[in-house]
Amino acid sequence: MSTWVVETSGLTRRFGALTAVDQLDLRVARGCIFGLLGPNGAGKTTLIRMLTTLLPPSGGQARVAGFDVVREAARVRQRIGYVPQMLSADPDLTGYENLLIFSKIYRVPATVRRKRIDEALSFMGIAAARDLLVRHYSGGMTRRLEIAQSLVNRPDLLFLDEPTVGLDPAARHAVWEHVQALWQQWQTTIFLTTHYMEEADALCQDVAFVYKGRMVKHGAPAALKAEAGEGATLDDVFIALTRIPMDADAPGAR
Repeated sequence: MSTWVVETSGLTRRFGALTAVDQLDLRVARGCIFGLLGPNGAGKTTLIRMLTTLLPPSGGQARVAGFDVVREAARVRQRIGYVPQMLSADPDLTGYENLLIFSKIYRVPATVRRKRIDEALSFMGIAAARDLLVRHYSGGMTRRLEIAQSLVNRPDLLFLDEPTVGLDPAARHAVWEHVQALWQQWQTTIFLTTHYMEEADALCQDVAFVYKGRMVKHGAPAALKAEAGEGATLDDVFIALTRIPMDADAPGAR
C-alpha cells in the first residue's frame, strides 16, 4: 500500500482562458488530516472536484487511494467520501432516509446497511434526530448528517470542502471534535479546505497553500509558523503567501 493517498503531477484545469489549477504537484500522506488553504478563487474547490472525479483534468495526472481519477474513476469513488461546500442533504427526508439513499448509491450490502447507518448517526451525535425531517435540523446538525452520509461506505479518504462555513462558533467546534474523533477512532484520512486558519491549525498535521491555482507552500503548520517568525500565526502565513506576485519568477510559479 502506497504511503500517499493523494498524488498529483502537473494537474491542471482550464475553463476557457482561465487556468483554475495550474500544474499542481501534491502528495498527501495516508492517515493524516490535510488542509488545503488559500483565498477565494485559488482553485481549492476545482482541485477537490477533480480528485473526487466530478471534473476531468485538462492536463496532468492524479491518483486517489491508489487509482487514477480518469481511468479508474469508479474505483476512486468506491473509496472516498465527499461533503461539498453547500448543504446538500434532502430537507424533505429524515436523517435516516438520507443515509439510506447514500448507502444504496454506494452499494453498501443490504445485510449491513442498517448497522452502518446506525453507527454513522451515533458517531456524529445525531442518532436521536434520525426520524426527524432534515428541514428541522440546525445548520450544525445538517453538516454532521452530511458527514455521516459520507461514512456509510467506510471511505479510505474523506473530502470536506469548507465543512464549517456559515456555522456559529459552538457548531463549528462540535464539527471539529467529530472530525478529530473520526480521524483518531476510524483512522480515516481527511482532506479539508477551510478559510479559518484557526481551524486548520487545530485539526491539520499537514497543510498546503494555493494561490491563483498554484502551490506556494506545503508543510506542517508549526513549521510554517516558525518560518514566518516568532509569534506568527497561520493567519500571518496566509497573508504573507497571498501577497506573493504570481509571475514567472515567483516562488511556486513553476
